[in-house]
Amino acid sequence: MNLDFSPETEAFRLKVREFFETDFPQDIIAKNRAGQALTTEDVRRSEMALGSKGWLASAWPEEYGGPGWSIEEQYVFDEELERAGVPTVTPMGVVYVGPVIYTFASDEQKKRWLPGIRNGSIGWAQGYSEPGAGSDLASLQFSAELKDGTYILNGHKIWTSAAQHADWIFLLARTSRGEKKQQGISFICCPMDAPGVTVRAIITIDGKHVLNEVLFENVEVPEGNRIGEEGKGWTYSQYLLGFERTSYARIGGKRAMLRHVRDVARAAPDGGNHHLIDEPSFARKLTEAEMAVDGLEMTVFRILSALSSGGSPGDAASTVKILATTTHQQITELMLEMTAFYAQAFGKGSSLSSDIPPYAAPDVAAYFGGRAQSIYGGTNEIQRNIIAKKVLDL
Repeated sequence: MNLDFSPETEAFRLKVREFFETDFPQDIIAKNRAGQALTTEDVRRSEMALGSKGWLASAWPEEYGGPGWSIEEQYVFDEELERAGVPTVTPMGVVYVGPVIYTFASDEQKKRWLPGIRNGSIGWAQGYSEPGAGSDLASLQFSAELKDGTYILNGHKIWTSAAQHADWIFLLARTSRGEKKQQGISFICCPMDAPGVTVRAIITIDGKHVLNEVLFENVEVPEGNRIGEEGKGWTYSQYLLGFERTSYARIGGKRAMLRHVRDVARAAPDGGNHHLIDEPSFARKLTEAEMAVDGLEMTVFRILSALSSGGSPGDAASTVKILATTTHQQITELMLEMTAFYAQAFGKGSSLSSDIPPYAAPDVAAYFGGRAQSIYGGTNEIQRNIIAKKVLDL
């Protein structure tokens, strides 16, 4: 198997790299690399910079405004974005709901929503999980009652990423009761500024505001905001989840993290008369992490080869979700080990003294933030069940 990219693809890589080094807002890259929280304005500027090049919806078909890149070019683009330290694209719009809209929505809905998603001017959030329906998503109780062409939304969504930045939210809502709990669920879009929508911040263990609760009290949206057929939302959600779980791979970002670990381990004394990279136990764990990223990349290549024929990632995306999240945690555990006792300062809320290395706080934040990766998007235990039942047919 030849894993080298063609000369044309490598030329494309240089074009993308030059854009990120010269034309992309450098203040946003600096802020992201420092581990600082991005404002809504930062997120919009970042994604509109990509949208202005036609590069935000990088995997979309050309007929819906995608750049028409090959699978290899999409992969290289994602790799260079991560390498440059550009903020990861908020996936709820271009990766999640965008493909659902251009695959299942009406022509009017495509005209209404796709342009803003494609150019980065409109942000989206995902309203799936509820306090009593996380990994068992089909148990959701969020209701949408249709009256005279208007849905009345009531319920409580939780762990909603980026809702504080969003203009719209796409929701799974129960519109009827069926024999199976997966039946009677519809896929509905709602503006975040609609009367009756309340957003409450959830501050996570890394001190960041990424997650939210979103409450709906008698929120009215027109029937035309439902995508596809009523009661078929579960089908659309499973299509979406394949793209979500594959998006976790982020090979370029993981390789950048590994380079950071190796550089620090070579340069920073471990408290004795040698460097951390000289410690056999640490060097072994670093090598194991590098091998894990290599294995993840090969798995992604196999799924991308299936996508090249126009299909969706399917149930095999669960494999990527497991490997990607556990590998991220494997790397961030090394980052925590590098920070040693400096990690204690992170959680105390006190100002950091000048003798604490600049990488310490971002590395500890990455470790804490990464704890959730094996939970969100469907826990890794659920993914293993999917693999056993639908991939291995056990």
